[in-house]
Amino acid sequence: MLALRRDPRGLNLVLVLPMAISLSTGEVILIVVFATIPVALLTFVLGAKNALDEVGKGQFAVEFESDMPSKVTDSDAESTPAAREAEIRQFLEAKAYRQRARGEEPVNVNAELHRLLTERESGPTGVDPHLADEVRQLVIARNERRARQGKEPLDVDQEVQRQLRELENLGQ
Repeated sequence: MLALRRDPRGLNLVLVLPMAISLSTGEVILIVVFATIPVALLTFVLGAKNALDEVGKGQFAVEFESDMPSKVTDSDAESTPAAREAEIRQFLEAKAYRQRARGEEPVNVNAELHRLLTERESGPTGVDPHLADEVRQLVIARNERRARQGKEPLDVDQEVQRQLRELENLGQ
């Protein structure tokens, strides 16, 4: 029960508590710390379930090649040879235009188009034989692994050619 009592000097009214609590500053800090630890642990456990999986996934995240799909192709250009030829011709005409604008000798569009189309059909040229042999060994090892897994083996020559084509433009 609270009671009001007049100060002995008669100046102020004093509030008297039935039970006096005397705590030092250190004790108050310890009480606050020990009271907040369980609350903080509970908040962490409930709120941080998948937080580690989300690290680096925000709008400013850096994407690496391993995060990207392994191969991006233009399916429209591969579907019709005429469309592919038209696109290559367009690129070559743009290249010739830029060369003319710089005052250089422009590329012969028809000859370059013929060279590019025949080169594409004949496969990669100038392949290092040691590289081709190493790729062949890797394809054979992959076929052995596929056989152990019960999968159908790949055609070795076709797979070697495909991988050499993929490796052909890596440095550019």
